[in-house]
Amino acid sequence: MENMRGSRSVDHKPELDFVQSSDWSSHSVTHLWNEVQPARSLLRKGEAFSFLIVSLLLVQRWAEGSSQDLLLMSRTEADQHIKMFMVFLILVQVSQHALAAVVEEYEGAESVLLPCQEVAPDFNPMVMWTRNDLDPKFVHRRDENGDITGQNPRYHGRTSMKPDALDSENLSLTLKEPQQSDSGVYTCSISDGRGELKVTDVYLQVKVHQVQVKSMEGVESVVLPYKTKAGLPEDTTVEWTRSDLNFMTVLFFTNNSEHTKKQDDLYCGRTTMNKDLLKTGDLSLTLKYPTNRDSGTYTCIVHMAGDILREKIQLTHVRESLPTWAKVLIILLVVVLGVSGGLLFYFRHYFKSDYYMEVDSHVDSVLLPCKTIVCLPKKSKVEWMDSKNQTVHMHENGSDRPEQQDALYTQRAKMNKDPMKPGDFSLTLRHPTDEDNNIYTCTAYSSGGRILMKKRVTLNVKGQC
Repeated sequence: MENMRGSRSVDHKPELDFVQSSDWSSHSVTHLWNEVQPARSLLRKGEAFSFLIVSLLLVQRWAEGSSQDLLLMSRTEADQHIKMFMVFLILVQVSQHALAAVVEEYEGAESVLLPCQEVAPDFNPMVMWTRNDLDPKFVHRRDENGDITGQNPRYHGRTSMKPDALDSENLSLTLKEPQQSDSGVYTCSISDGRGELKVTDVYLQVKVHQVQVKSMEGVESVVLPYKTKAGLPEDTTVEWTRSDLNFMTVLFFTNNSEHTKKQDDLYCGRTTMNKDLLKTGDLSLTLKYPTNRDSGTYTCIVHMAGDILREKIQLTHVRESLPTWAKVLIILLVVVLGVSGGLLFYFRHYFKSDYYMEVDSHVDSVLLPCKTIVCLPKKSKVEWMDSKNQTVHMHENGSDRPEQQDALYTQRAKMNKDPMKPGDFSLTLRHPTDEDNNIYTCTAYSSGGRILMKKRVTLNVKGQC
């Protein structure tokens, strides 16, 4: 018998490999979650009795099969058995959060309100707000003598309740300066000294980033997007507001219709929302004919079934800096300046009056530039002199005058054959040496001796190392 049982166990061991299979896990967990959604919906609608029946039926079905030996089951039987158990575990988790109200706020807000409505007991009443994931878990406590110390340090000085909270049904908690680390499930409980009753759970989600939307000058409309789950309750209230300057109601939607009485005059006749927004969950706002005045921070606040959802959108209206004709004019101006700059660079020698030239001593020659756009008469005289007042070269009455040339520059300096026509009086100096380091001056004179043009060239001949 033992051998048979052992043999049977070995034979069925491969049948249980699906428990470890990633394929089973990825498919089944998603499928199981979809199966428990109807139960979660029952809770959100307040049908706790129906949810209890569903849970008890699952427990009963699981208990009936729990006595069976998994090793004796077929693959299909074991799959169904474990699947049923996982459904039960998920339902237990769902039951803890399905009834929690959802409150959304953005980091940087002045405060956020966690709602709780319940009549406090007449004898020795105490209200407790807690977060079970913290130690200590107390966020705020209040009895008939006032607030009680011993709260978690992270909430010190940031929580408050209404002074008459115990005398009214409003046990809501105000949390100042909400931070992203404040996100979590908060539990509101009341006690009479003998027992404790959990009133409600509130899931707070503190958001950080806000949506950025840009609208260009001249567009017909811009959409401020916000989408939530489909199938919203009929009593859902949607309010688009703006508070970056003064608080303004942009659009108010309730009782399945838009209400314009609360709308600010700035947005009158310029805002619309989708007709089937409750069905689709698309709460986006369309703003017609946006202008620069519409730039700012917009908030969509949704009240539904105890939940308070928020979405912030930053709208920036971008103006065209210049009209089209001005842009064309600037482009033409840039082209003209570019061409002018190129021409100036190309003809720079005609406008410069001082130059600096540096060459090696082993080069055959060096060109000392001297150009002008002025048309000189043929009888003009052009004279090149060095700083020692020695004549380097002279051109007068249409011909060179070598007899006026200093011996140091004989057969070494020359100009163009007819320099007057192109206005180029540049001088070519052959076989430059370090003895030629000097400042050379090119001067053009009229026939009467008046200076028509004058330019200087500093020459530096580097010697061999």
